[in-house]
Amino acid sequence: MHATMRRVALGSVALSIAVATAACGSADQADDKDGGSKGKKGKLTIGLLLPENQTARYERFDKPLMEKKIKELAGDDTKILYSNAKQDANLQQQQADTMIAKKVDALIVDAVDAKSISSSVKKADDRDIPVVAYDRLAEGPIKAYTSVDNPRVGKIQGKSLLKALEEKGVKGKPQVVMMNGSVTDPNAKMYKEGAHSVLDGKVKVGKEYDTKEWKPENANENMKGALSALGKKKVDGVYSANDGMAGGIITALKGAGFAKGDMPPVTGQDAELNAVQRLLSGEQYMSVYKPYVPETSAAAEFAVALARGEDAGKVGTSKTDSESEKGVPSKIVTPLPLTKDDVKKYVGKAGFFTYDEICTGKFKSSCEDAGLKK
Repeated sequence: MHATMRRVALGSVALSIAVATAACGSADQADDKDGGSKGKKGKLTIGLLLPENQTARYERFDKPLMEKKIKELAGDDTKILYSNAKQDANLQQQQADTMIAKKVDALIVDAVDAKSISSSVKKADDRDIPVVAYDRLAEGPIKAYTSVDNPRVGKIQGKSLLKALEEKGVKGKPQVVMMNGSVTDPNAKMYKEGAHSVLDGKVKVGKEYDTKEWKPENANENMKGALSALGKKKVDGVYSANDGMAGGIITALKGAGFAKGDMPPVTGQDAELNAVQRLLSGEQYMSVYKPYVPETSAAAEFAVALARGEDAGKVGTSKTDSESEKGVPSKIVTPLPLTKDDVKKYVGKAGFFTYDEICTGKFKSSCEDAGLKK
C-alpha cells in the first residue's frame, strides 16, 4: 500500500476509536449521573428513610404498610432499602447518601431535620433520583409530599383541651403548660400554631416549651420545671404535642403527687399503644389518630410513579409550598380526634392496634368499661 494511503487509513481507524471511546465515556458519565434510572420500567429499588424509633408508629405501621403498598404497585421483586435514623440528623444524611450511591430509583424521606437533609435531597436530584417527603416537609428539590393536615392536628388538640377543662369545671381562665415539639420538625410549628389559634385568649399559658428532639425525658424535665415554677395547684391542663411526650409529662405529674382522678387533662398525638391504654385508664385525656393507610399508600404511589418517570401530579390532589420549592404535588390526609369513647371504632383495623395488644393485664377492666370486645 502507498505510504500516504496507509497513513490516511491508520488515521481513520484512530479517529473511529477515539469517537467510540468518547461516546462510551459520555455514556458512563451519564449513567453515573442518572443514578435513578429515570423512567425505569423494570425491577425497581426504592429507598425508605424514617426518622426515629422512640415513637412506635414508624416500625409498627409506617414501614410495613409502605413496603406492602410499594410491592403491590411495583411487584414482589421490588427491592426496598430501609434505614432508621434514630433521631440523628447526621446519621440520616449518611443513610441518604448511601442509598444515592446505591442508585435507588426513588427515595422516600421522613426527615429528622427538615433543613439539614436538603443537601442530600439536592444530591439525589443531581443524580435524577426523585425524593418524596413523607410526613414532614423536607427542604430541597423534593418531587412530592404526603402528610396529614398538621394545623388541624393542633386545632383538634386545642379544642379537646378546652373541652376537658370545661368538663372539669375549672373556674376563671385556666392556666396550662404547653409542651410543643422539636424546632427541627416543621410539623411541630404547625401543631403549635394550630393549637394557639384555638387556645389564645381562652387560657393563660403559664409555661411553654419547644421540646428538644421530641424526647419524653426532655418533656418530663420541662414538666417538673413548670410545676416547680407555677405550683402544683396552678396547673389546670397540659397541651402535649404528641403521645411520647405525654408519657413523660404524666410521669412528672404522678411524681408531683397527682392521682389518676385529679390529673390535669393531657393531650397527645399518634395514637401510640401506651397512649391508647392511658386513654382507657383515664391518665391521658386524648390523642390524635392519623390514618396511616392513606398516608403510606400515597408515599408508595408517589415513589413508584416517579421512579417510572410518570407525573406525580396524577397521584397528588393538591400543591404545597416549602421554603425552597413551590407547587410540590401533595396528598394531605385528615387526622381525627381520639378519646376513650373513640377507641372501639378503630380496634383491629389496619393502622391500629388489636384487642389483644391493647387489653393486656391491668387494662382488661378498662377495656370492658370502654366497650371493647375481642
